[in-house]
Amino acid sequence: MGQPLIAFNQQSAAHLLANYLNSQGVTASVKQQASSQQPASSEFVVLIDDAEHTVQAELIAKDFIANPGHPKYQQAAWDNGQNVQLAASPSGFSVKHIAANAISAPFTSLVFILCLLVYGLSLLGLFAPIAQHLLMQPFGLLAENHQWWRLLGPAFIHFNALHIVFNLLWWSMLGAKIERTFGVTMLIIVFIVSAVISNAAQALFSEPVQANLFLFGGLSGVVYAVMGFVWWLGWLRPSWGVSLPNSIVGFMLVWLVLGFADTFFANVLGVNMANAAHTAGLITGCLLAAMLSLGSKKPG
Repeated sequence: MGQPLIAFNQQSAAHLLANYLNSQGVTASVKQQASSQQPASSEFVVLIDDAEHTVQAELIAKDFIANPGHPKYQQAAWDNGQNVQLAASPSGFSVKHIAANAISAPFTSLVFILCLLVYGLSLLGLFAPIAQHLLMQPFGLLAENHQWWRLLGPAFIHFNALHIVFNLLWWSMLGAKIERTFGVTMLIIVFIVSAVISNAAQALFSEPVQANLFLFGGLSGVVYAVMGFVWWLGWLRPSWGVSLPNSIVGFMLVWLVLGFADTFFANVLGVNMANAAHTAGLITGCLLAAMLSLGSKKPG
């Protein structure tokens, strides 16, 4: 039988801590038993198998109690194939709860809202004027008119519901992970650098249409960048608590390769894939992660 470490009233909290302990090399499990304070109810005890790890386990438990909402704990559960979260407040997903999440990742939320706003206005018949002001133009023309915001503009334009849902789901998850772990400045850097490079790369492999505009858009270049960023940091700096499961990485890489089958996506999904943007975004995210890893000893 294992050695008791700490007891919780919530089963989810106990499993969240146990998963993280296991990820740190401390073998742990959870046992349900009658509460010592309220015999009519249950408590969930986290047990560790090896007494030699007691000091390490106690330090981890204290850190968990001080900040149970840190993404590294949910990440450990995710890596173990589980989806364990702390119990929600009685009000559930209230306006207050949503607002708190938005405040904790303000830049992630801002980009999310801007993409939704642009898409909503497009549905109301305003796609043409929006595209006229946001889509990329040839580099020679940009050098003349100095409308450099167009290097970012295509990231906010989406062409159908599946396109925007796919991108915003990944952005809200991975962008928030980066922002809460490394701060808003780091995410802004990743967003701007990857958006500029991915849009510029796509322009090099595309032909402009009417009015010297490139007809491509979407947040997917940035999405591949944040995916590459989290993936490589999980590989280079696993102790930082930010990583992606191999299954997710594999899915995104397969999706990237399938993107070169333009006929399939054009016929089935109704969108032409911006393969250069996706590839450039992925490479950019990986390189930014490598630079951060080489230049830092710990996340700021």
